[in-house]
Amino acid sequence: MCGVIGLLIRDRALEPQLGSMLVTMIEALDERGPDSSGIAVYADHWSGDIPDAPRVKVSLGSDEPVDWGRLAASLENRFGETIRPHPFGAGLVVEVPPGGEHGLNAVIAEGWSNVRVLATGLNLRVLKDTGRPSETCARFGVAGWEGYLGVAHTRMATESAVTVLHSHPFVPTKDLCVVHNGSFSNYATVRRFLMAAGVQFDSDNDSEVAARYLARRLQQGDDLEEAIRWVMKEMDGFFTLVISTANELSVVRDAFACKPAVVAETDGYIAVASEYRALAELPGIAAATVFEPRPEEVYTWSR
Repeated sequence: MCGVIGLLIRDRALEPQLGSMLVTMIEALDERGPDSSGIAVYADHWSGDIPDAPRVKVSLGSDEPVDWGRLAASLENRFGETIRPHPFGAGLVVEVPPGGEHGLNAVIAEGWSNVRVLATGLNLRVLKDTGRPSETCARFGVAGWEGYLGVAHTRMATESAVTVLHSHPFVPTKDLCVVHNGSFSNYATVRRFLMAAGVQFDSDNDSEVAARYLARRLQQGDDLEEAIRWVMKEMDGFFTLVISTANELSVVRDAFACKPAVVAETDGYIAVASEYRALAELPGIAAATVFEPRPEEVYTWSR
């Protein structure tokens, strides 16, 4: 039993409230996933005081203690002003020029083997942490975050370890996030297929397999809905998936709709959660159109 959350802001006036709205939803689903949590936020102008071209944001994390200040200083010494490291949540976010993430990743793999890349994206930052989700939100000031799109996950581990790297969301390619409630029965078979094709994994989590399969379909030219339908076709199990790109939010349930999900749609936002109580305190919820997603129907909203 896990909790999944998606929030797409339609009214730009609500963007400063994205973090506080996410915290309201996460706290309501805290006991659905007391082991660990992850939160992804998309923002157009995270470094709004920097007027140059958009940079790739690389979110870093670890399952071991890391001197993030020392790592930031080491990266600045190596790359100079071409990168900009910032403390973020339980780890670090490093801004690099487009394409610069490859060199950064190589340096981290060589000298900081206990540090892993959690996500990359032009607009995306990701926090993952173990422990109660509500405590993570309080510890890292999530309520103060701003942005136009967020996804989150509260995890109750059933098939793999409770670690940062096993936590959702999984970000298999730039700006693509996947959170999952449920289980896949044939994930080992699909994993072997993907590994034979050269796909690398960060965990043995079944949800990561679905995320990497989705990314592979997108890289082969599918649009988001088509890629999601391929996941439903190739992966067996019971699931609710919430998926985000830099400009889209999607939700889909399996054919039996065993795993709960509810959507609230207003002029100001689209909110998706495992239970209605996660939506009950959102602004304007009394006037929202609220419904449960139908089985095997892909719902997608764009900015």
